[in-house]
Amino acid sequence: MPKKRSGGGLSPTQQAAKFLGVSVLAGAVMAGIAVPAFGALGLAAKGSVEGFDEIPANLKRPPLSQRTTILDNQGGQIATVYSRDRTVVDLKDMSPYIQKAIVAIEDSRFYEHGAVDLKGVLRALNKNAQSGGVSEGASTLTQQYVKNVFVEEAGNDPTKVAQATQQTLGRKVRELKFAIQVEEELGKKKILENYLNITFFGQQAYGVEAAAQRYFSKSAKDLELQEAALLAGIVQSPSRYDPVNDEAEATKRRNVVLQRMAEVHDITRAEAAAAKAKPLGLRISKPKNGCITAVKDSSFFCDYVREVFLNDPVFGKTQKARAKVWNQGGLTIRTTLDPQAQKSVQASLKNHVNKTDKVAAASTLVEPGSGKILAMGQSKPYGYGKNETEINYSVDHSMGGSNFGFPTGSTFKPFLAAAALEGGKQPTQVYPAPYEMPYPDSVQACNGKTWRNTDNAKVENEDEAEVGPYPLKKAMELSVNTYFVQMLEDIGMCPVVDITNKLGVVQGNGTKLPQQPASMTLGSTGISPLTMASAYAAFANRGTYCTPIAIASISQQLGGEKKSLPVPKSSCSRAMSETTADTINTLLSGVVDSGTGQQAGLTDRANAGKTGTTDFRKNAWFVGYTPNMSGAVWVGSATQKVKMVNITIGGQWHEKVFGGAVPGPIWKDAMTGALSGKESPGFNLVDIPDPKEDKDHDDGDNGDDGNDGRGDGDNGGNGNGNGENRGNDNGGGDNGGPGQPQNPTPTFSFPDEWTIGGNDGGNNGNNGGGNGDGGTWP
Repeated sequence: MPKKRSGGGLSPTQQAAKFLGVSVLAGAVMAGIAVPAFGALGLAAKGSVEGFDEIPANLKRPPLSQRTTILDNQGGQIATVYSRDRTVVDLKDMSPYIQKAIVAIEDSRFYEHGAVDLKGVLRALNKNAQSGGVSEGASTLTQQYVKNVFVEEAGNDPTKVAQATQQTLGRKVRELKFAIQVEEELGKKKILENYLNITFFGQQAYGVEAAAQRYFSKSAKDLELQEAALLAGIVQSPSRYDPVNDEAEATKRRNVVLQRMAEVHDITRAEAAAAKAKPLGLRISKPKNGCITAVKDSSFFCDYVREVFLNDPVFGKTQKARAKVWNQGGLTIRTTLDPQAQKSVQASLKNHVNKTDKVAAASTLVEPGSGKILAMGQSKPYGYGKNETEINYSVDHSMGGSNFGFPTGSTFKPFLAAAALEGGKQPTQVYPAPYEMPYPDSVQACNGKTWRNTDNAKVENEDEAEVGPYPLKKAMELSVNTYFVQMLEDIGMCPVVDITNKLGVVQGNGTKLPQQPASMTLGSTGISPLTMASAYAAFANRGTYCTPIAIASISQQLGGEKKSLPVPKSSCSRAMSETTADTINTLLSGVVDSGTGQQAGLTDRANAGKTGTTDFRKNAWFVGYTPNMSGAVWVGSATQKVKMVNITIGGQWHEKVFGGAVPGPIWKDAMTGALSGKESPGFNLVDIPDPKEDKDHDDGDNGDDGNDGRGDGDNGGNGNGNGENRGNDNGGGDNGGPGQPQNPTPTFSFPDEWTIGGNDGGNNGNNGGGNGDGGTWP
C-alpha cells in the first residue's frame, strides 16, 4: 500500500512519480495553452523527469513585508509606511468563516489531496477541452501560496515580478516541486495561515487582516459569514471583484462563494440564503500609507526619517540593501520628534504665513547637546497640488531639500566672530566700519590661494547713518557689514573655514562653503535651516557641536521574531572653547535685547539669536536659541524670484521684510510654545566692557527719524544720534543713542554688475534657493 501523508496526500516521492506524467499538462492548462492530452502526457513522460530533479528542493520563504510605524518621542504614531499593507496574524486570529470560505472557493479538496490535485487537473483539462479555452484552473492553495512567495520575493522589481508570474511550463513545474516540499514541511494548517497572510485582496491590502480592516474596519477574527465570503471571492480577481468600485459584481461573486460553501457542507443552504440576502455592509478605511498621511503636520519630518534610513550605511552597505530592509518593513521607528514642539512650530508658521502666500517659511528646532531634531515644519503643506510641495525646505538637497539651501545673510556673522575670538581677538575689538568701503584688495584663503578684489567691489552698511568706529558688541547688535568685512580681512578666511567645518556648516547641495568674502561675512551662500539650527546649538552647548539625529530607536518584527536595529548616533565634538561660546552667547543676547532681533526676544528665559536679510530681500532669517533649544526660521521664495517689499504675508502687509520682522516673531512664538513648562536655565555670560566713548559720537542732535530704520522705539524721534546711550521712545537729543533698526535694509548688497542667482536657481517653483548655473557670488 502506498504511504499516506496527513491530510490525505501521497508522500513527496510518490507525488513526484505520479505527477511527472501530468506536470507539463497541468502547466499547459494553467498557462492557457491548448495541447492534446495524449501528446502532452507523452511529452511529459519523455522530457520532464531530468529537469524536475534538477530544481532546487528548498523554497526560500522570505519574511512577509509589513507596514512600518513611525512614532514621535512620546510613542504617539506619526505615520505608517509600507510597500505592502500587511499585518501578519496567526490562524487562530482569523475567523473560521474566512478559513472555510477561501478553501471552498479556491481549493475545496485542499484537505484531501497533497501538493497536487490530480483529480482537479484532469477535471480542468476536460472542462477546458469542452469549452475550447481555459475556463477552470487546477492550482491548489499550496501551489498558489508558492507562486505568491515568488511574487513577494520579487518585491517591487518589475522584471522579477514578471518572471515570477510569467505563464510558462517551466515556472509551473518549478512551482509544483516546491509545493511538494512545502506540503511536507508545513502541513495544511500552516499553509492555509501563510496563504491568508500573503495573498492580495485588492485596495492595497495584503493578507486577510489588512483586508478586513480596509473593507470592514474590523479585525480578521471578527469577520462574519457574508464578510468572509466577500473577501474570499476577491482573491481570484481583485480588480474585477473590487466591492469599492463595482458593488454589483462583488455581490455576485460573494454569493458564488456562499453557494460553494453550502455545496461542500461548510454551511447550510439556509445559512447561505440568509447571508446572500444581506448587503455588503462595507465600512471602508482609506489606505493611510506614506508620509503624506502623517499627523501633527509632520510629513516633512517623516520624509526626512525615510531619507535618513535610505542614505545611512548603518542600515545597509548599499542603497539597494537599505531599500530592501525599508520595503520589507515590520519596523517600529521611534523618532526624536517632540509633539509639543512640533505643534508649536506648525501653529506659529500657520499664524504668520499663509500657504497661498508668494513666499514660504520653514522652521526646525534641535536640542543642544544631543543633536535631536525636535520639530520640523513649513508653511506650504506636503503634497503635489497647488500651494503644496514635496520639497523639504529645512534640509539639504540629498535629504529631499532644495537644490542649494538658501542664502543666510547676517546670520552667518556669528561664525566669523567665533573664528576671530578663537584666534585671539578680544570681544572689545574695534574697527572703523565706515558706511561704505571697498572689499579688501586681497584676503588670504585657506587653500594657499589669495582672493583678490579684481572688480573693485564695495560693501555698505544698512543706512548712511551707520558709521563707526564700532566695537564687536555694537557691531553684532546692529549687524554692521563693514565691521565684519574688516574683521575677515584681519584674520583671513582659513579660521572661518576651520570653525564652520567643525560646526557642520555646508551648502545645501552638500559641498563646502566657497572661500569668498561675501560667503564668509555676509551669508551669500545657500544653507539649510537644519544646518543653521544645529550649528547655533553649539553656541548654546558652550562650544560642543552635535550632529543632528532624527531616529532614537528601531525594532523590527518579521517572521515571528523581534529584534533591535542599530541607529545613527549623534557625534559630538568641540568646535570652540567654552569661553568663545560664552562670548558669542553674550553678544547674541544683546541682539535680541537691544539689537535687530528685539521682536524675536523671549521675555521669560535667557535667549540669544541673530537676524539675517539677503540682497533684494529675497530671504529673511532668524536663528536663535536658549540653553536647551535651538531653532532656525527661513522666509522667502524657493525659486528666489520674490523680492519681499510691499508684500502681504500671513494677511499682514509689509513695506519691507527683514530678519527681525517676519522670521523673528515666528521663532518667538514657536519657541514659546515648545518650551512651555520646560526648565529655564541661563547662559554663562561674560563681561564685555564698553570701549572708551568718543565724544564725537556722544551727542544725539543728528539722529534720524525712527521711520528711517534708526528709531529705538515705536515713536522714536529725531534724537537718535550715534551716542552710546540709547534714546527713549520719544527721542530726546541729550540722550540720543544709536537707535535700533526696525526696518533695516538688507545686510548686504552687490554691485550692479554682479549676477545674483542666475536663471537656473529654481526648479519647478519649489526647488530653488541657489546661485543658478549663471550665478556668481563675490
